[in-house]
Amino acid sequence: MKHPYLILTSLLMSLLGSCTGNGDKADGYGNFEATEITISAEANGKILFLDAEEGNVLAQNEVVGVIDTVQLSLKRDQLLASKNTIFSKSRNVLSQREVLKEQLKVAQNDKSRVENLLQAKAATAKQLDDINGQINIIKEQIKSVETRNSPIINEIKSIDIQIRQIEDQIHKSVIQNPVKGTVLVKYAEPNEITAFGKPLYKIANLEDMILRVYISENQLSELKIGQEVSVKIDAGEEMKSYPGVVSWIAESAEFTPKIIQTKEERVNLVYAVKVKVRNDGSLKIGMPAEMWIATKTNEE
Repeated sequence: MKHPYLILTSLLMSLLGSCTGNGDKADGYGNFEATEITISAEANGKILFLDAEEGNVLAQNEVVGVIDTVQLSLKRDQLLASKNTIFSKSRNVLSQREVLKEQLKVAQNDKSRVENLLQAKAATAKQLDDINGQINIIKEQIKSVETRNSPIINEIKSIDIQIRQIEDQIHKSVIQNPVKGTVLVKYAEPNEITAFGKPLYKIANLEDMILRVYISENQLSELKIGQEVSVKIDAGEEMKSYPGVVSWIAESAEFTPKIIQTKEERVNLVYAVKVKVRNDGSLKIGMPAEMWIATKTNEE
């Protein structure tokens, strides 16, 4: 049995050790986060396939799925057929205009001859008036034909716009992954009916993680954007360290978040700081970590 003196000595040494340990306290505590993007459907219809399983690493612009486009293709074919029909009407109208233009050329040539004859006193003024009247009539007829063709041209333009809209919907029926990252959650499966705006999967780039920590006002002078710091996570019996770079510092203070500190400490004002850390595969979203200011660590 140990002597009471030895027990008391042991307790005192333990307390002194814990007090000394406070000097090794981290400069900030927080959790890892990443920019999560929810990829949603941009078209309505049945999902033919969707290759976005949780944990898969997808490349940017990689095709990961297709939504049925049969109805869209049929609609486009119908519009193209209507456009061709309207084009035939326009061609008929335009052919009439070309005939009238040829008649106008002939009439203008006749006018020139009559004017020459009139100067030679081999024609009368009435003949010139008649040919001018004929030219005016043909010009009015050309205007009338062009007026009839204008709504046809507008109708063709309207159909062209509808065709482009359909082609855009067909293009958006092919699901392309917009950013490189890891699939976090899959919300839809093949053969399900989806709709515009309905979530398909959630993705995040986990190659670089962000540690959000909170520091006191006294620590602001020790940090600046671009500064290197040390980030540590619990790896069993010892801490695992990563190099990090301060990427953002809040401009205004806030009360300490509930998830970080106790109720008594939440009355303190702190500043949020983001630290960018290269992920070796061990870092996960929501994982707790510590931030150590590199200069302070080196001095110790």
